[in-house]
Amino acid sequence: MTGKQRFIDVFEYRPVDRVPNWEAGCWGQTRERWEAEGLADADLHWNWWDGEEYFGMDHRLFVPIQFGMTRPFEHRVLEETDEYEIFVNHEGVTRKGLKKGRSKHGTRMSMDQFLDWPVKNRADFQKMKARYELALERRYPADWKTTALPEWQSATIPTILGRNCATGGFYWLARKWMGTEALCYAWYDQPALMHEMMAFIADHTIAIAGPILAEMDFEYVMLSEDMAMKSGPLLSPETFRTYIFPHLKRLVGFLKRNGVRYVMVDTDGNAEPLLSLLLDAGVDAIWPIERASCDMDPVALRKKYGRSLRLFGGVDKRELAKGPAAIDAHLESLAPLIEEGGFIPTVDHTVPPDVSLADFRHYMTKKAELLQGC
Repeated sequence: MTGKQRFIDVFEYRPVDRVPNWEAGCWGQTRERWEAEGLADADLHWNWWDGEEYFGMDHRLFVPIQFGMTRPFEHRVLEETDEYEIFVNHEGVTRKGLKKGRSKHGTRMSMDQFLDWPVKNRADFQKMKARYELALERRYPADWKTTALPEWQSATIPTILGRNCATGGFYWLARKWMGTEALCYAWYDQPALMHEMMAFIADHTIAIAGPILAEMDFEYVMLSEDMAMKSGPLLSPETFRTYIFPHLKRLVGFLKRNGVRYVMVDTDGNAEPLLSLLLDAGVDAIWPIERASCDMDPVALRKKYGRSLRLFGGVDKRELAKGPAAIDAHLESLAPLIEEGGFIPTVDHTVPPDVSLADFRHYMTKKAELLQGC
C-alpha cells in the first residue's frame, strides 16, 4: 500500500495495513537536550513535516507554492541589550524577544512580546495588499511545469498544497496584520474593512492556487488559523459566521472542485465552539487538538461530531514527560479511535524540552505498534 493510499483510506475509514506515522517537530531546546543525551544530530534532517526516517516518521510531499508577501518588510533592530532585542520583522510586526535561554537552533525559550502591527485602518490595509502581488513567477518554482510537476504528479506519498503554514487562513492573516486586541475591536469598529480583508484573503489564495490545481490533485491543504486560546475561541461564533464563514466556504468549495480531497484547519487552543461552522463550510479535519486547552479530547470530539470530523493530533505533550507507563496509558486511551479510522495521532504541537530522548523514543515505538494493522 502506498503512503498516498494509506492516508486516503484512513480518512475514509477503510482498513489499512497501518496508519500514517507523522509528527510536527520539536523545540530547539529539546533538540539540544537530546544531543546531550546522545542523539547524533547529523543522523536527522530535522524537518518532521517531510518525514524523519530516524524516528520512523512517514514522508509527505509539500508542494512549495508561496502564498505570503512578495514585498516583505525590511528587518530592523530598534533596540538591543544583553537581555533582549526589539525589532521589526519581515511581516512589519514590532516584537521584543528575550535572549536568555535561546537555543543555538534558533528557538526562544518563550514567545516574543508583540508591541505593534502594520495595519490599523483601511489606508494601512491598502498598503499591505500591495505587498501581496500576484506575481506567479515568484510564487512558483522556476520552470516548475517541466522540472518539478512530473515528480509531483507521480508521487506515491500524500501531496499537500503549500508548505506548513504557507496557506494562511482568515483569522491568521488578520491577526498578523492587526494584532489580537486590535482585531477584536475591528470586527465591531471597522466592519467594512473586515469584510474587505476576508474577501481579499479568499481571492488571493484562489488566484495563486489556480495554476497548480489545473495540473494536479492534492490529498489536502492545511489552512492555518490559530483562532482560539486555552478557554475558547478568540472570536464569537456569530462573528465567525458573519465575516469568515462566507469566504471560507467559497474557498473550500473552490479547492475541492479543483482536486483537493480534504481541507484541514490548524488552530491551537479550544476551538470547539467553532467546529460546527467549520464543518458547515466544508472543512474535513482539525489539527493539533491541544489537550491542555480545556482538554480538547479527540475521543469526545468523535462522539459529538461523528465521522464527518477527521482528527489529526490529540496526543498530550505533557504525558510524554511522565515516563513510559504514562505514555502507554495515554496512547492506549486513543487506541479505539486509531482502530476506527479518521484519526492520525501526533503530539499536539511541537515536543517541548521536558521530554527526554528515551521517553520520546518510547512514545514513537509504542505509537508505531498501535498504528499497525488497523
